[in-house]
Amino acid sequence: MSVSTPASAAPAARRWPRRMIIGVAALALLALAISSLFADGGAHTLDRQIMLLLRNPQALNDPLGPAWFEDVMRDMTGLGGIGVVIGGSALLAGYLWLQRRRMDVLILAGSVAGAQIVSAVSKLLVSRPRPDLVSHEAEIYSASFPSGHTLMATVTWVTFAMLLAADFQDRRVRDYLLLVAWIVAIAVGCSRIYLGVHWPSDVLAGWAIGALWMIILSRLVPRLRGQ
Repeated sequence: MSVSTPASAAPAARRWPRRMIIGVAALALLALAISSLFADGGAHTLDRQIMLLLRNPQALNDPLGPAWFEDVMRDMTGLGGIGVVIGGSALLAGYLWLQRRRMDVLILAGSVAGAQIVSAVSKLLVSRPRPDLVSHEAEIYSASFPSGHTLMATVTWVTFAMLLAADFQDRRVRDYLLLVAWIVAIAVGCSRIYLGVHWPSDVLAGWAIGALWMIILSRLVPRLRGQ
């Protein structure tokens, strides 16, 4: 990996806030567009049908499958939770700092913080209620659309993979890291539907917005590094 000098990185760093604002606005508009596609009754009915397929018809609070699988899904959903996101980001930031990869620390912080802003703004604009098919074990205060866990898992774990991949010359290792990151993102999204805390379209939006955010980041990273 080439190491950018302060002089080469400075112009890109100055352009970063403006591009991030543009990216956040674009992703918020994408969230609204996806929401409008699922605003009619037919699409909402499809959401409900998918969720009902995963529940016990005689007791909707019980998802299909053994009890241990539900526990696995609860553990999996935590990989997109705020504790894991902040804790994992802090640990990786410390590792990058020790390697003197200061720009990568900023990239990590900007990516995760930007995704959180997109999630919060989108929830505020759309204000979609949470699924009412099942009762939730804990009080949930945030809106349903998009799935914040799914969006944050996608952005956080893929960002981790992108930054760690710079330590390896073997393309197979880099591809493996990205594959694992996407598997985690997909698993977190599926767990949100399985546990009944999000509509399928909420999760779809989380994946779509997260993927677009990562495309934007992948284009910005080389410039920020001065490559």
